[in-house]
Amino acid sequence: MLWRIDASPGKATTWTLSWFLFIAGIAGYFYASHNRHLENPDDKVIPTLNQLAEGLSNAFLKPDSEEAAPEDLANASLATKFFTSMLWTDTLASAKRFLWAMLLLIPAVFLGLHMGMFPVIGQLFLRFILFFDKIVALSVLPILFIAFGIDELSKVMLIVIGVTPTIILDTFNLTKSVPREQIVKGFTLGAHDFGVTYRIVMKQILPRVLNSIRLNLKAVMLFLFAGEMIASQDGLAFRIALLRRHMGMNVIIPYVLWVALLLFLVDLGMKVANKRLHPWFREA
Repeated sequence: MLWRIDASPGKATTWTLSWFLFIAGIAGYFYASHNRHLENPDDKVIPTLNQLAEGLSNAFLKPDSEEAAPEDLANASLATKFFTSMLWTDTLASAKRFLWAMLLLIPAVFLGLHMGMFPVIGQLFLRFILFFDKIVALSVLPILFIAFGIDELSKVMLIVIGVTPTIILDTFNLTKSVPREQIVKGFTLGAHDFGVTYRIVMKQILPRVLNSIRLNLKAVMLFLFAGEMIASQDGLAFRIALLRRHMGMNVIIPYVLWVALLLFLVDLGMKVANKRLHPWFREA
């Protein structure tokens, strides 16, 4: 019986179940689209397949009208059109902010590690980080714009403020979870403080820290989108906000799916890298 706790679905059943909701969602979308266009052929809320294809073509092959005239690229190759398209331009702008924010999360990992290993550092930072973690990052967005302007720094700082406390506290808790016996054993074998910290504790917690960062990728993009939608001249969220004013759902939907695909690839890349770097690691 498939509904029992000890059920073991075959390959065909597993494949069907894993794709069922995707197929049902797509079928439901086009059913709703068909019905809306029967009532109003000019409906833009739920685009038809042809409208989505046109939106994909505009996103992937046409530049922003403000950046380049269409006739300049009329005879260009598909590759040239793609690398000058508004989707590629927006992706590069958002990717730059995303990468800067991810790099700035590295010090957060080291701070959490040292807070867990060195009591003085833990006592100095822990209460402040716990308080800072309760501040809603979007509530300080006006302060960031006043302090750093509306350029790149304010958007990157919004991501860092929104995600850094979580990463610090997660790393701190993971550090504290390492059995004390292993730390004592390291000292008895002649290791010094930093040797125990980096060669025993950090190696054990790093796979779980990377998984924690993976789980926060969506939060990173959430804060990035918030900054871009409010004050930006480029980026994926800026384009979605701009198209919303014109009801450009045939382009917004491809943009949303493109963002999901990019996040999926980043998550997959981190998962593969984690497995390659730590082949001994197994989830509990």
